[in-house]
Amino acid sequence: MQVVVRSLSVLRALAPKARGATMQELHEELGIPIGSLHRLLTTLMEADFITRSAVNRRYFLGPIARQLADQSRHHSALLVTPHRAVVTAAEASGETVFLTELIGDRAVCVALAEGRHPLRLFVRIGQEMPLHAAASGRSLLAHLSEPEVISLLARHELTAFTEETPTTVEAVLEHLVVVRDRGYDVCEDELDRGVWAVSAPVFTSTGAVAATVTFAAAGSRMQDPLARATAVQTVLTAARDLSSELGFCGEWPKEGDTRTGSPHADADLPDARPAPGQAWRDR
Repeated sequence: MQVVVRSLSVLRALAPKARGATMQELHEELGIPIGSLHRLLTTLMEADFITRSAVNRRYFLGPIARQLADQSRHHSALLVTPHRAVVTAAEASGETVFLTELIGDRAVCVALAEGRHPLRLFVRIGQEMPLHAAASGRSLLAHLSEPEVISLLARHELTAFTEETPTTVEAVLEHLVVVRDRGYDVCEDELDRGVWAVSAPVFTSTGAVAATVTFAAAGSRMQDPLARATAVQTVLTAARDLSSELGFCGEWPKEGDTRTGSPHADADLPDARPAPGQAWRDR
């Protein structure tokens, strides 16, 4: 068992090191005796879990380790069929609840449960959400590295849907700090007026974000702070249930931490807007 634990610790140590590491550096970081470490590294190299540069003799993650990570991370449409947690959230609240995934460089709605109110948000499966302005999109970005976020934003026009829409990379990055801190995103008047939404990430077993679950309602129904706090808890509960089924065992925001502040809204009353093409349907 110790060999397995040590092998995994080596892979974990090498994962964030773009420039690799020497055996001595790994020895100092992990505390594994040099002799044992040498045997571990040799075995891992034979299995292609790590490689060693012939030029500088530094160790790097190998093709097999990266393949495992990529296969887990790049599955598309993990949650296409509405999960019971999404349906339950929509039925309990009467509002539209939908799932969004990052497919390629676009945030796309992949599943939804419509609300029961006559006036509700119209969202369709396959609809693209703007990464910079939609709570569903920003919740996807919040757990990527800054270079990844900048690269994704660079591929899209940061359209000003309203006066409150963040339209610079710097503004979006600043907002993502808030999203990561509280564990969900809320915004108001950043896409369309009269829409309130809250979105939380759904994590896989590796801690990567598989999707986001978003609750969207007419702003007129969400003026009461208690209604907003209830909506946040509804989304967090659904996100936790979805994440648990995907094997996630990490930490979540503390119960009751339902701050609804946003850099783009009043400190006590912030929220989130839908995406381009989203409109209210009255029937």
